[in-house]
Amino acid sequence: MKLEQARHNMIEQQIRTWEVLDQTVLQTLVDVRREAFVPTAYQSLAFVDTEIPLPCGQQMLSPKLEARLLQEAALQDDELVVEIGSGSGYMAALLARHARHVVTVEIEPALKALAEKNLRAYGIENVTVELGDGARGWPGHGAFSVPYDVMLLSGSVPMLPATLLSQVKIGGRIIAVVGEAPVMSACLVTRTAEDAWDTRKLFETNITPLRNVERTSAFRF
Repeated sequence: MKLEQARHNMIEQQIRTWEVLDQTVLQTLVDVRREAFVPTAYQSLAFVDTEIPLPCGQQMLSPKLEARLLQEAALQDDELVVEIGSGSGYMAALLARHARHVVTVEIEPALKALAEKNLRAYGIENVTVELGDGARGWPGHGAFSVPYDVMLLSGSVPMLPATLLSQVKIGGRIIAVVGEAPVMSACLVTRTAEDAWDTRKLFETNITPLRNVERTSAFRF
């Protein structure tokens, strides 16, 4: 009962107050139990408004940020999603509840193994965890390959590389945190034509950068 009360408090006090009001998103936060993806040493922080340390110097995003990004993605159940930066697998688990399939790409072998273990233990079957450097794009394989409907970056980038922009289909979306610390903006970028993108800045935040990201881009805000 204490666990469920903590989950309820997280949703009502942190997430709803951060303009996450989509009932399907809120229900996903109930159904996909966050504590199942939090390292054992940090279980007491599972519902706290903070980032949680992961192996290899990475961080699990705060609950309200995970929820807001999921809401902004506005996924459809026939869409193919690629996530860059698997972490513990929790964000992929949330995305998988709303999408046809999720490809999540992780550069660290230890985190890839952790994400696979957590997703398998939770019984989530529509996620593929790939080992590789997705910061400059991910071509994918077979039916789960470019162009994607949605791309979500679980680490920040100083600017969006053209290689990432080109990997979503026309009408597709990229959800990314863009900028340099301490000022970054969460953005929703929609590809409107072969060489055109529409950008909406959502809110300011500050998260750990992706590794090896490009520092130049053909795209400007």
